Amino acid sequence: MEIDHSESAEIIEKYEPIAEVKNERQMSIEGFARYMFSKECLLFKEKCQTVYQDMNHPLNDYFISSSHNTYLLSDQILGPSDIWGYISALVKGCRSLEIDCWDGAQNEPIVYHGYTFTSKLLFKTVVQAINKYAFVTSDYPVVLSLENHCSPGQQEVMANILQSTLGDFLLSDMLDEFPDSLPSPEALKFKILVKNKKVGTLSKTRERMGTDKRGKVLEWEEEVYEDGDEDSGNEQETWDSFLLRVQAEKEADPSTLSGIAYAKKKTRKLRIAMALSDLVIYTKAEKLRSFQYSRIYQQFNEINSIGESRARKLSKLRVHEFIFHTATFITRVYPKLMRADSSNFNPQEFWNVGCQMVALNFQTPGVPMDLQNGKFLDNGGSGYVLKPDILRDTTLGFNPIEPEKDGHPITLTIRLISGIQLPVSLPSNTPDISVIIEIYGVPNDRGKQQTRVVKNNAFSPKWNETFTFLIQEPELALIRFAVETQQGFLSGSELLGQYTLPVLCMNKGYRRVPLLSKSGANLEPSSLFIYVWYFRE
Repeated sequence: MEIDHSESAEIIEKYEPIAEVKNERQMSIEGFARYMFSKECLLFKEKCQTVYQDMNHPLNDYFISSSHNTYLLSDQILGPSDIWGYISALVKGCRSLEIDCWDGAQNEPIVYHGYTFTSKLLFKTVVQAINKYAFVTSDYPVVLSLENHCSPGQQEVMANILQSTLGDFLLSDMLDEFPDSLPSPEALKFKILVKNKKVGTLSKTRERMGTDKRGKVLEWEEEVYEDGDEDSGNEQETWDSFLLRVQAEKEADPSTLSGIAYAKKKTRKLRIAMALSDLVIYTKAEKLRSFQYSRIYQQFNEINSIGESRARKLSKLRVHEFIFHTATFITRVYPKLMRADSSNFNPQEFWNVGCQMVALNFQTPGVPMDLQNGKFLDNGGSGYVLKPDILRDTTLGFNPIEPEKDGHPITLTIRLISGIQLPVSLPSNTPDISVIIEIYGVPNDRGKQQTRVVKNNAFSPKWNETFTFLIQEPELALIRFAVETQQGFLSGSELLGQYTLPVLCMNKGYRRVPLLSKSGANLEPSSLFIYVWYFRE
């Protein structure tokens, strides 16, 4: 069998600095080092560094990089508010920002965490920063999630600020091609969408375009609901029983279903400035009454927001119904109120059921943000990642808790060979080093393996250890490499660096893993040298 050496010759020609060695079609240590530290040897696939996915699906078919309380730089009680929160999130590719709006002095709306001691920003300053940085990293649409506590008068001021500052970036009318369905990210390139309460239809909004809306206030009575019947009980519903319920709903008179779809608790009167209401097009904020109610009544442009505790319960007890819902409607999950320290939950559990906007506190480093940053490395860091078929096709009956045996699992083998100039906290330190490899995905795919400890060598530790993982749902799986120092039984371990990425974005073969700090900063030249192989079962 004849071996093709053309690729090797190209590598030598490109990276070998010594002419005599190059002429001999060989490679020196220096040339090999240059090759190893080149982009060609990185673990992350070059394809995944570009927007390679189909961006013409409706918005609900994508995971969307989302931030919670974007204006905060630390905790939720005393922490400072700063436009840097918005700038930093946008530079990282975040596409859904949260703005908590309150009445301010001199008719100037302000942004802060209400009823706390967090500092305050002017709404107009926030919008100016968003206008400047919205499309620095990604061309795809940005959603401004307004937590609106303003009076109608200051809501009108907000609408004027949004229009005058954002100009053509602001989506203020439905697209002609999408009068009754969600547009695609491609169709909404360089557009900023407002998520807020809305009164009336999109056609009525279009009819009012160009009219004087000053001082006009829309009033309506909003019903407040207890948790719907879908999160009662303690047993997980099967796919078959869910299909029977859906079929019964289709055959029944909707008026007979409304009474069991949700439990009305009370009503409250709300007022919204017409000028602000009319800026809400494809992202109307609507509370989740119940999944059943949504199947019957929810409109295509309505987004539900669910707290993490309720979402977690639903993901366990009504998993099929949850996935059926997220296949049709954009769903946002946000941290519970008790996270006053701005801590985060594990976003993977909500990606597993198809939630598009899993909103995290971007200012808080840790494993959840490592997973967030790793997931959205994919598709060119655009902030939009196409959901796999199992979360878009409602006929498949996917259950992340019990993946199908006839799926498409992979066997992943990682040989961890060595480390290169691993970071240490002090130059005089010679720590004991180990590496942890973790898989995050559906519950059955969660895995964690660890190397032995290499003592007193952070400069060039060697392990040469092999680890194998069986991954049932690789399309949802992330892999995290964490380098830690072992500081003793009482002191525990300290993270020196980590790198997280989607499993299917890994190159095969001998690869270099660049390490990032806890805050996400690049720690070059610190890296790991590994060998990767995976195949479909």
